[in-house]
Amino acid sequence: MDIEHKINSLIEQINYHTHLYYQESQSEISDFEFDSLLSELTELETKYPHLKKADSPTQRVGGAITKNFETVEHKYPMLSLGNTYNEQDLFDFDERVKKGLDGEDFEYVCEQKFDGISLSLTYQNGILTRAVTRGDGTKGDDITHNVKTIRTLPLSLDSKKVFPAIFEVRGEGFMPNSSFERLNKEKEEAGESKLMNPRNAASGAFKLQDSKEAARRGLDCYLYYLMADDLPFGSHEESILALKDWGFNVSPTWQKCKNIQEVLAYIETWKTKRFDLPLNTDGIVIKVNSLEQQKILGFTSKSPRWAISYKFKAEGATTILESISYQVGRTGAVTPVANLKPVLLAGTKVKRASLHNANEIERLDIRLGDTIFVEKGGEIIPKITGVDFTKRRNDSQAIVYIENCPDCGAKLFRLEGEANHYCPNDLGCPPQLKGKLEHFIQRKAMNMDSLGEGKIELLFDKGLVKTIDDFFTLNQQNLLGLEKVIEDAETGKIRKVSFQQKTVDNILLAIQNAKSIPFHQVLFAIGIRFVGATVAEKLANHFLTIENLQKASFEALIEVPEIGERIAKSVIDFFAIDRNNTIINNLQNAGLQFITEKKALAFESSSLAGKSFLYSGTFENLSREALEKIIESNQGKLLSGVSSKLDYLIIGDKAGASKVEKAQKLNVKMISIEEFNALLNQV
Repeated sequence: MDIEHKINSLIEQINYHTHLYYQESQSEISDFEFDSLLSELTELETKYPHLKKADSPTQRVGGAITKNFETVEHKYPMLSLGNTYNEQDLFDFDERVKKGLDGEDFEYVCEQKFDGISLSLTYQNGILTRAVTRGDGTKGDDITHNVKTIRTLPLSLDSKKVFPAIFEVRGEGFMPNSSFERLNKEKEEAGESKLMNPRNAASGAFKLQDSKEAARRGLDCYLYYLMADDLPFGSHEESILALKDWGFNVSPTWQKCKNIQEVLAYIETWKTKRFDLPLNTDGIVIKVNSLEQQKILGFTSKSPRWAISYKFKAEGATTILESISYQVGRTGAVTPVANLKPVLLAGTKVKRASLHNANEIERLDIRLGDTIFVEKGGEIIPKITGVDFTKRRNDSQAIVYIENCPDCGAKLFRLEGEANHYCPNDLGCPPQLKGKLEHFIQRKAMNMDSLGEGKIELLFDKGLVKTIDDFFTLNQQNLLGLEKVIEDAETGKIRKVSFQQKTVDNILLAIQNAKSIPFHQVLFAIGIRFVGATVAEKLANHFLTIENLQKASFEALIEVPEIGERIAKSVIDFFAIDRNNTIINNLQNAGLQFITEKKALAFESSSLAGKSFLYSGTFENLSREALEKIIESNQGKLLSGVSSKLDYLIIGDKAGASKVEKAQKLNVKMISIEEFNALLNQV
C-alpha cells in the first residue's frame, strides 16, 4: 500500500469512528485503538507533509498559532433577533406574521437559544474552509484553526451525499458544562482564579492564539441554520434534517409547531427541562418554517421579521443568609461561603453559594439574617445577586472578615493586587495539606484513583500521610485493617471507610504504577501554585530535568512559551523552600520520573549543522515549540542563553530588551525569521 493510499485509508477510518461516536453514540473500537489510528496518521503526515489534507482529522488536536485574527466580511449578514420576555409579545409577533402573509397558513419551528457564541462556517465542495465569529454582524474574526478542533464538527462531508457546492451553516459554539467544571477544577488546583461562566469561557477559548490549547478546552457546537444561493429545500425543517444527514451536530431539542399555542406549550416544557441539557440555554428561538414565507416577510434593518427570541427569566428566589463559613483550599486561599436557608431553585435545592472574597461581601453589603436574592441563570453555581434591604433587621451588623485561618489559626494575609485572603501555614494547615494530597493523586497527576473516596482523610487522620512523599512509605502492615467513620460535610451522610485486603492491594498497585508516570504529570502533581497541567508540560519539555528547573533563573523561566512573571516567581519561590526540595529528593529516591525523555529526531536536513541559535519574542504563525523543532530537526543547536558561543539570535515581535542588549555587546548576529528561513533553505 503506497503512503497516500494509507493516509486516505486512515482518514476514512478515523472519520467513520468519529461520526459513529459523536453522532450515533456508538463505538466499535476502544479509545486506545482510536488514538493509535490518529497517532499513525499524525506520524505519516509529519513525515510526508505534502500529503497532509486541509480536512485531516489531525486538525482537531490543534497546534497552529494565530497571532492576528483576520477580519472577514460575512456573505450573508448575521442579524440579531428581537427579544421578548412575555407571552403577549409572542401573540403580537404571531399577528404580525399572519398580516405579513395575508392570512396564508404557516407553521413554526422552535429551537433552544444556546448560550455560547455565534459561528458562521463555510463549506466548499464538502470541505470546511472557513469559520468566522459573528462580530458586528457584517464582519467577524476568522477562527478556523480553533473551530477545527471541535470533534463533533465534520471537517469534510461524505462525498456520496448531495449538498450545494458552496454553503454556509450557522450555529452556536459553546463550552459544555462538564468541560467548564473540569477547567475550573484545574484552575482551582493550580491556584488560579476560576472562570465566571461557560459562555465567557467559550468566548475566550475560541479566540485563543494556540489551537492546541483550544482543543484541550473541550469545545463543541450545535448547528441550526443553512444558507446557500441554491438551496434545494422548501422549509427550515428540511434544512435541519439535511444538516443532520450530512453529519452535523444538530440538537435534538427542536420541534415543529402548527400554531402559537404549540409554541407556548414547547416553551413551558423547556422552562425546567433545559436544566438537563449539557450546556446552558437562555431562551427559545421561534422561526417561520417555510423558506418562501421567510422571503415574503423579509427583514427590518436589524432583524428578520420571520423570527423572534423568547428569553427565559433568570431562575431566582429569595432566602435567608443564616451564616458564613470559610473554606481553605490547597493553595491557602480562603473562600467565604454563604450558608442559606434551603430554597428550591432551577430544579435543585440550594443551601450554599460562594461569596468569593471580602470585596464581594463589602460590595453586596450582605449581613447575617438578611433576605437575599439568589439566581441560577447562566451560572452553574448559584449566585447571590443582592439583598432585600427592606427586610433587614435593625440590629444587623456589618460582617467583619476573619483575620485568622478557621482551621489552624494562622493570621491571614492578602497579596498585593489580589482579592483573596491566604493562610500562610502551608506546612501545617490541615485542609492545605489534605488538598495537596488529593491534588497529587488525581487522574491528570499521579492517577492513583484507588486512594480516593475518603481514603486520603483516613490516612491523614491516622498520621500515615502528611506530605506527598509519605505515599511511598505505605505498606501492607500499616494499611491493612485501617478504618474510620466519616461524615460528609455537604450532605451529612455517614459512611465507613475501611482497608481490607483488596483495597490495600489496589492502593499499593497504584503507588507502584505511579513510578512510571511521566515527568510533566509528576511536576503538575507536586502542586506548585499557578502550574497547571499544561504549564507543567511546557516546563518539563523545556528544562527536561527537575535539576534544570530547580536552578532556572527568572529570565530563563519567562522565556518558556506561556510562562509569565507570575508563574516564574511562583516556581522560584517554591524551590526556595528547603522542605519542598527534600520532598522532591524523597520522591526521586522512591523512583518517580523527573526526566523528560526526548525522542531521537529524524533529521530533515543538515542546513543548520554547526550553528547555534536562540530566539526572543513571538513569531506570526509559528509557535516557539515549532521553531525549536525546526532548528533541531535541521541539526542546529539550541542554546539557553546569550553567550559568546551563540551564532544567531532570532528576533521576533516584542523581543526581550536584555537579550538584544547582551547580543549587541557580544557581537552576536541578530536575524529576522525571514533571514532564518533563508539559512534553512540554503543548500
